[in-house]
Amino acid sequence: MKTKTFGLAVSIATMLVIAPCVARERDKSDAKQIAEEAFIYGLPMVMNYGTIYEYFIDKDSTQYKTGFNQIYNTARVYTPKDTTVVTPNSDTPYSFVCADLRAEPVVLSVPEIEKGRYYSVQLIDLYTFNYGYIGSRATGNGAGTYMIAGPNWKGETPEGVKKVFRCETEFSLALFRTQLFGSSDLDNVKKIQAGYKVQTLSAFLKKDAPPAIPELSWPKIDKKMAQADPFAYLNFLLQLCPPAGDAAVEKPLRAKFARIGIEAGKPFALDKLSPEQKAELVMGVKSGVEKIKQKVATIGKDENGWRIGAAFGDRAFYKGNWTLRAAAAMAGIYGNDAVEALYPMLATDSDGNKPDCSKSRYSLTFPAGQLPPTNAFWSVTMYDGKTQLLIENPIDRYLINSPMLPDLKKNDDGSLTIYVQKDSPGKDKESNWLPAADGPVYVVMRLYWPKKEALAGEWKPPALRVEK
Repeated sequence: MKTKTFGLAVSIATMLVIAPCVARERDKSDAKQIAEEAFIYGLPMVMNYGTIYEYFIDKDSTQYKTGFNQIYNTARVYTPKDTTVVTPNSDTPYSFVCADLRAEPVVLSVPEIEKGRYYSVQLIDLYTFNYGYIGSRATGNGAGTYMIAGPNWKGETPEGVKKVFRCETEFSLALFRTQLFGSSDLDNVKKIQAGYKVQTLSAFLKKDAPPAIPELSWPKIDKKMAQADPFAYLNFLLQLCPPAGDAAVEKPLRAKFARIGIEAGKPFALDKLSPEQKAELVMGVKSGVEKIKQKVATIGKDENGWRIGAAFGDRAFYKGNWTLRAAAAMAGIYGNDAVEALYPMLATDSDGNKPDCSKSRYSLTFPAGQLPPTNAFWSVTMYDGKTQLLIENPIDRYLINSPMLPDLKKNDDGSLTIYVQKDSPGKDKESNWLPAADGPVYVVMRLYWPKKEALAGEWKPPALRVEK
């Protein structure tokens, strides 16, 4: 693990498997099942907290961005140095807001953005539900002001606010993506980012702020502390997630979790279980890990070795399928709804094997007229198969995307071949080279604002061919 927090879902899983757990008076026969269910339910939330802690709380972190209710603009695309979040895109410079909604709502304003440039603002709650969107697809490229309100806000929509997004939890992430057309376009992106604004509702209305909410005591999150007290993070987070969104689902679930000591805002003691009881709960976590991994391997439908399917969404999308939610986080936390971005994930090569660039050289050929169909743009991004992070390489290229098409070489028949390998395919083909790790690789295709034929499964990605 390369960060102080949980950059990889597998790392969290490992930590929880080896850590002791706590239970109160309960029927031993169901402790394993409850631990399994709680782990699956909580994994995305703990991953999310790891990111929030590094980005917005721990000022000593090398990944720290800014404080709450402020915006941080990353005036570049992500590189291998960005290690907090797995499978980040390297297409769109990110901007970030972590909104503290306890005292009052937060107001986001976006500038007018020229037609043809894609942008989006993805709203994510502490459950990791995508509960709203602003941007090219959802609201258009015109200027606008929007508000995020927490679960306890009862006010009216202020004048000048186009839409109010209701967040189920006391904190929310707003993840901005602004399309970059190439390195020479970066100054234009910076100007757009400078137009993104965030302010509290009282500041927007030019009124006195409400009484301050007491500061939270944010628990540090790192590997050592996770091993010592894993479910304490879930207990902490649950107090910020009142079961208002679907109390009929959340309340019985939390009552069940309470039987093994998982309760909102409560301490999570570690010294009240016998070795037998601890072993029982550890077995539950282990089985939860296996179920999540199995779900990752079967997300969506297999198309030429790529797994394609919707894995991200709001509460209504998941319908209580916490295993899918956990698998989505493990595959790549903060993914978009399918209508915003579709993510074919490479599972096997044309021989049916997991791709490994220490053993084989590969090529990916899109037939003429069959590039990924999008209203915005597409990309193919390379990650290390072990860490799911971007890969250091001699040409500092982490993806090939549609804005690069003018610089890519087409084949005589109009098709486009991308060379996926650890070594250069030669100067004549290097324009189309996607550098890979010297080992297992993890490749993700992205279709931003996919067209209907992609969402309907009428378009299929080509197989990753083994070069003989």
